[in-house]
Amino acid sequence: MTTAWYVTLAHLAERPGAVELSQTTQQAGKPPARPELLDALLRGEDTSPWPPAEVEVALAAVKRIGEAVEKAQSLIDGFLRQRGHRLPLTVIPPILSGWALDITRYRLHAHRITDEKTDPIVRDYRDALRLLRDVVKGDYSLGIEDPLPAAGGGPNITGPGRTFSMDSLRDFGK
Repeated sequence: MTTAWYVTLAHLAERPGAVELSQTTQQAGKPPARPELLDALLRGEDTSPWPPAEVEVALAAVKRIGEAVEKAQSLIDGFLRQRGHRLPLTVIPPILSGWALDITRYRLHAHRITDEKTDPIVRDYRDALRLLRDVVKGDYSLGIEDPLPAAGGGPNITGPGRTFSMDSLRDFGK
């Protein structure tokens, strides 16, 4: 069975977009990938109008993006395995795609200098990890078949014994 990706390159072309991805995947001392070329590659479109040297730079950027996507997928799979989900999932909940996108984006921004307390990329990454931990604990459901019982188990019913029985009600209708 093939792996269904939680976030695809086409998703990343939409958000955060090729301009940001071009900036975050730039190699030191080398030009960044042209955003319009990177966008075409991410969406699987024709790149023949661009010079081969530029396509090579953009392909290297796509490779780095793909590596970040794989790391995000592996991280999420680790949490899902702890919860007992059979992998690969047959249905990908949209929330999982969002978390994979947030984790991928954070990984691509790993070398950025920022104030972590106010950075929305860091916030989204931490939120994704917190919710994945909640999935493992059973406090949050992905909305797919959950292999483990909900936290707390089944309902417990207690009370006094029966007040009425067939014997005590025999004379009722007479």
